[in-house]
Amino acid sequence: MKKILVANRGEIALRVMRTARKMGVQTVAVYSEADREAPHVRFADEAVLLGPPPSAQSYLLGDKIIAAALELGVDGIHPGYGFLSENASFAQKVADAGITFIGPKPHSIEMMGSKLAAKEAAKKFEVPMVPGIEEAITDIETAKKIGQQVGYPILIKASAGGGGKGMRIVEKEADLKEQMERAVSEALSAFGDGSVFIEKYVTGPRHIEVQVMGDTHGNIVYLFERECSIQRRHQKVVEEAPSAILTPELRKAMGEAAVRVAKACDYVGAGTVEFLVDAQRQFYFLEMNTRLQVEHPVTEMITGLDLVELQIRVARGEALPFGQEELSINGHSLELRVYAEDPENNFLPSVGTLTRYRLPEGPGIRVDGGYVEGMVVPIYYDPMLAKLVVHGDTRAEAIRKMKEAIADYEVEGVATTLPFGRFVLDHPAFISADFDTHFVQQYYTPEQLLEGRRAEAEVAAKLALRLHLQHKKVLKVPASMDSEWKSRR
Repeated sequence: MKKILVANRGEIALRVMRTARKMGVQTVAVYSEADREAPHVRFADEAVLLGPPPSAQSYLLGDKIIAAALELGVDGIHPGYGFLSENASFAQKVADAGITFIGPKPHSIEMMGSKLAAKEAAKKFEVPMVPGIEEAITDIETAKKIGQQVGYPILIKASAGGGGKGMRIVEKEADLKEQMERAVSEALSAFGDGSVFIEKYVTGPRHIEVQVMGDTHGNIVYLFERECSIQRRHQKVVEEAPSAILTPELRKAMGEAAVRVAKACDYVGAGTVEFLVDAQRQFYFLEMNTRLQVEHPVTEMITGLDLVELQIRVARGEALPFGQEELSINGHSLELRVYAEDPENNFLPSVGTLTRYRLPEGPGIRVDGGYVEGMVVPIYYDPMLAKLVVHGDTRAEAIRKMKEAIADYEVEGVATTLPFGRFVLDHPAFISADFDTHFVQQYYTPEQLLEGRRAEAEVAAKLALRLHLQHKKVLKVPASMDSEWKSRR
């Protein structure tokens, strides 16, 4: 594999290209008109314009991407995450064109792309499941019967999608009809499929996922877990590895369950098996993401592995260079997704020009980004500017290092989630690791963030006044005295 096309943009495109270059592999970038001057385009050996800014006219044009790959003699296509990364049809077309898809087999993507099919496959391998139904429905009367069977609260989830779309928590039967109609409508709009399934809502849930890696020789290992419970609108913002609540026994049980899920779909490459963990530390299969995750750097930090390099080597047909017993956890890692969003205004996207953009540096600090100073943050794509990642010997050290990195991260021109990240790190619930996926709802309000800023400003003002008074004493001009030269004159 001498040339790879990266069918993505921004930080993940740049991150894949850096590993490819390290391996001596040439890279091809694709880009929309909005990304003409983006760093990933400049970094690549070659670049292809796909079309106008909207994704449907650029990054989702699978046939055009494959045609460009064929024209440029590309050996492999890496999809990154998002866009076409979990599109089984695209993966099949890539293979049919004689190009290696750097990811799982099309049938694995298709099986795990349906939550119900994924649950059915995992259940056969004795992976724990949340109580619920085994088939997709759209009928409210059927939903009522299921709600009565499993008991409230229940969770309605779109069968065909993710990212929190088509998802509703229902506390009581009186709310079921309205929430069911909303979930079906949203699922239909987002995925073209209004079918949903219902399961028992797990109270006090932790969202913990396990990284798996498989090769074409039948080897599958787990690379430990990531804690992803700090979320807003069902989307992760702060991630860490390892989880602070897992015992070695629970870690092993979840890891082995993740491997069984991967085997259930004949998995090859990097994938993530997601679980819910309840207050009693019982874990339940949630879904499998058949791609590289946004938060993969924290796994790299604690294992010392390059997951993209492993993806490429596995796609070449190489066997994994290690077994499960050779893997171990080294220290602790945290990741903050730095979104161009305003945490003081319900995390609404913040569009504008990065008039100042300076990244933190230092030992144990890593920034995977796709922007530079002077660039415009467009409205067409996910508003993530970068992933701020740190590593420390302990969780406490990683938290301290992340606070320092946030303080050194300079952004002007758009609002970001950096202040929210600092809020999370300072909160007693996070410090003690006593939190769940409801952290934002339970503890965070924009007013608290503003109050924190006011308190910081007040401390800064008092310090400035104290320094001013001290300097005033030191620099005080002595009282005027008659000069001897003057008196002798």
